[in-house]
Amino acid sequence: MPIETTSFIAVAGNIGAGKSSLTRMLGERFHWKPYYESVEDNPYLADFYGDMNRWSFHLQIYFLANRFKSHKQIVESNKSVIQDRSIYEDAEIFARNLHLIGKMDKRDYENYVSLFHVMMEYLKPPDLLIYLRSSVDTLVSQIKNRGRDYEQSIPREYLEQLNSHYEEWIGNYSIGPVLIIESDPLDFVHRPDDFEFIVDKVKGALPQLQLFES
Repeated sequence: MPIETTSFIAVAGNIGAGKSSLTRMLGERFHWKPYYESVEDNPYLADFYGDMNRWSFHLQIYFLANRFKSHKQIVESNKSVIQDRSIYEDAEIFARNLHLIGKMDKRDYENYVSLFHVMMEYLKPPDLLIYLRSSVDTLVSQIKNRGRDYEQSIPREYLEQLNSHYEEWIGNYSIGPVLIIESDPLDFVHRPDDFEFIVDKVKGALPQLQLFES
């Protein structure tokens, strides 16, 4: 009888891509413990969308600290885990973009990156990174449908910039396996066949699931 090993899965993708829903659904299917992004209790998020220049550094430090705490708990856990957004996205996508568009100054950005690199020395990468690739039209639609007030003012241009950084990042990601899901034609929340399509892709990327799924 084979011994079951634990797995660390991370779900990556832009704002509105469906990461939280997929995290929940895959967690339920495979009995993985979910770790969600700190959104509803984030004390900076609403302020950030109202004034990015003022609050960008505070927001990114908050996310980085929470993500590091979760990542550390995950790699020390004896259970299989799925995480809603990886710590790598904080630095490689969001903080980088804020600096490039002039919303985080050079001093704050360099301080942030320095802290991020120190953290990376202590963290094991995910066994699988699932990337939900979504067009900006899909992101805008899903952001509107979920109705978070502070997200409704996100400029389309901001989502386009993030998507561009995501594509560059995922193209250079080399610390572990990546599963790219083209999510535009899918509605995995409401169409069971679409979710089963993703489940099959995950099983293919993690063959051990075929031995232990109940």
